[in-house]
Amino acid sequence: MHELKQHKPWFDEECLGFLDQRNGTKMQRLRDPCQVNVDNQNNVRSKGSRNFRNKKKKEYLKAKIEELQTNSKLKNIRNLYRDISDFKKGYQPRTNILKDEKGWL
Repeated sequence: MHELKQHKPWFDEECLGFLDQRNGTKMQRLRDPCQVNVDNQNNVRSKGSRNFRNKKKKEYLKAKIEELQTNSKLKNIRNLYRDISDFKKGYQPRTNILKDEKGWL
């Protein structure tokens, strides 16, 4: 079972179901690469992608925009600009650079 990703707040249990179903059809196609399994995988993959794109991300973005509007109306300027900067930057992974004892990469 997969863990919920922290940097994608729209990723919920329904998304996990689509992801598990997509992985199951992929493994089935790899075991038996007949045309029926290939078509089944393509259908499941497109349905899952459509769900991720349309339902989850757009709902999350609409809620975020409404939150920005309420912060603007309530004069919560600090929260407004913090949310705007988070919205612009998006997810930025950390880079951990390893160094040896002398400080070299």
